[in-house]
Amino acid sequence: MKKRFFVTGTDTDAGKTYVTVGLLNAAKRAGLKSLGIKPIAAGAVSIEGKLRNDDALLIQAASSVSLPYEQVNPVVLEAAVAPHIAAIQEGRLVTASRLEGYIKGALLMPHELALVEGAGGWRVPLNDREMLSDVAKSLGFPVILVVNMKLGCLNHAVLTAEAIARDGLILAGWVANTGPEKMPFFEENVATLSAMLPAPLLTTLSWCDSGEEAQSQFDELLSAL
Repeated sequence: MKKRFFVTGTDTDAGKTYVTVGLLNAAKRAGLKSLGIKPIAAGAVSIEGKLRNDDALLIQAASSVSLPYEQVNPVVLEAAVAPHIAAIQEGRLVTASRLEGYIKGALLMPHELALVEGAGGWRVPLNDREMLSDVAKSLGFPVILVVNMKLGCLNHAVLTAEAIARDGLILAGWVANTGPEKMPFFEENVATLSAMLPAPLLTTLSWCDSGEEAQSQFDELLSAL
């Protein structure tokens, strides 16, 4: 049975790629055919004359199903700004239907787990009419919400969960992600979100963790999905 999820965050730098890559590596350890897709990324450098985004490269490397970069990250924009602004700067039009087509093309590869990682938060504009959430709606995959545990996260997480539900999608669960120093009253904030969000807390992570402990956490996260 194929499992497919859309990975979003409460804001930019919430830890979406950390979670996506960790899950893909866990799937690889479990012997699963897995692939990750970052359909649009803003912020790239030129490598051998081709634009490459760091997060997309990490996702490509963690996937057990080999995909060319152009399928992992079909729309890569150079400026590290909102995608629709970067696209305007480059004279490009990015549409939801085109991104959906790219994603479905990559998903033709045989797989058991697929993760589609968003950009920024849930309501990220693609153009003057569409948002990246329109792509998630068309795909219909359950959503994993990565919450950046910092001051303001309660509002960000609840509003994002409400928007996901309004779009008719299932929130599969949420991840509490923290940096090297936990926010004041971290446990109390996690407890508050656990009571307010309509989905289970899948795990608590720190993107500074590495090694066997982090691997074990991601193995458990994979089993919970």
